[in-house]
Amino acid sequence: MYKLLPDYIKEKITISDPDLETVLSYFKPQKFRKSEILVNPGEKPQRIYFVVSGCLRIFFLTEGGAEATRHFAFENQFATALVSFITGEISKEYVQAIEDTEVYFIWQSDFYELLKIIPQWEKLYRHYLEYAYVTNTNRLMSFITLDATERYRQLLAQNPGVVMRMPNKMVASYLNISQETLSRLKSKA
Repeated sequence: MYKLLPDYIKEKITISDPDLETVLSYFKPQKFRKSEILVNPGEKPQRIYFVVSGCLRIFFLTEGGAEATRHFAFENQFATALVSFITGEISKEYVQAIEDTEVYFIWQSDFYELLKIIPQWEKLYRHYLEYAYVTNTNRLMSFITLDATERYRQLLAQNPGVVMRMPNKMVASYLNISQETLSRLKSKA
């Protein structure tokens, strides 16, 4: 941890060594097994996770009961059921380890405490929120303006790890296409 997480923080913000040590003191390590659920719908997420190794998936169930993947968080990324984390309302999403995954987590109360005591932490939080907003907006726009082939090509160009590391079922749910369509697109690539 005490390499990947501090490097990530220092890449995003300018922070003094004492403030960085304070921030790091709030994070705790944890390991999750493949397929383990970290957050269920109906719960209030109390943690933000920083992925050291592995992958977390954030997804929800459609009205018909199908899984719809909203986000994959790979190494060197933060993840949580963000809407619920911000609003304090119960989550409508799952957070799941897709591979054996090592994380560092911070409790929500500690996260907000850092916002009060470390001014630079707010800049990191703003960066995280901006990244989430841009990512979600671009995905929504792709669903409206691109066909399945274009969405697949865009995913390959922007985040090939999703296609290479994730099962076809999850990639298809992320692209909002059927597994059969994904198989056809992969065979043409």
